[in-house]
Amino acid sequence: MRQAKILYKGKEAGILEQHNDGSFSFRYLDSWLANSENPSISLTLPRSQTEYHSDYLFPFFYNMLPEGTNRQIVIRANRLDSNDHFGILMTTARYDTVGAVTVKSKELK
Repeated sequence: MRQAKILYKGKEAGILEQHNDGSFSFRYLDSWLANSENPSISLTLPRSQTEYHSDYLFPFFYNMLPEGTNRQIVIRANRLDSNDHFGILMTTARYDTVGAVTVKSKELK
């Protein structure tokens, strides 16, 4: 299992997980949900206590991945599998993204 912290404008909003079977889940942190002023990170992932599940990387996160030549450069430079969408996401969405959401690796305890 791999996990990533999902930050909205630098504040931790939730956890994205890739499970051993390749499926994904996303959940908001209780602390994020406790403050009614905190927004949803995406229209497709509304604020809720519910944990979201998907057999593939959620479209919101998939659309944060680089495309074309930039994708190939990232894959080669970091020795990633071209089908490792989670790994590519954690490599490329750490600092500078188009929107307010960034993705940081989460150490497992």
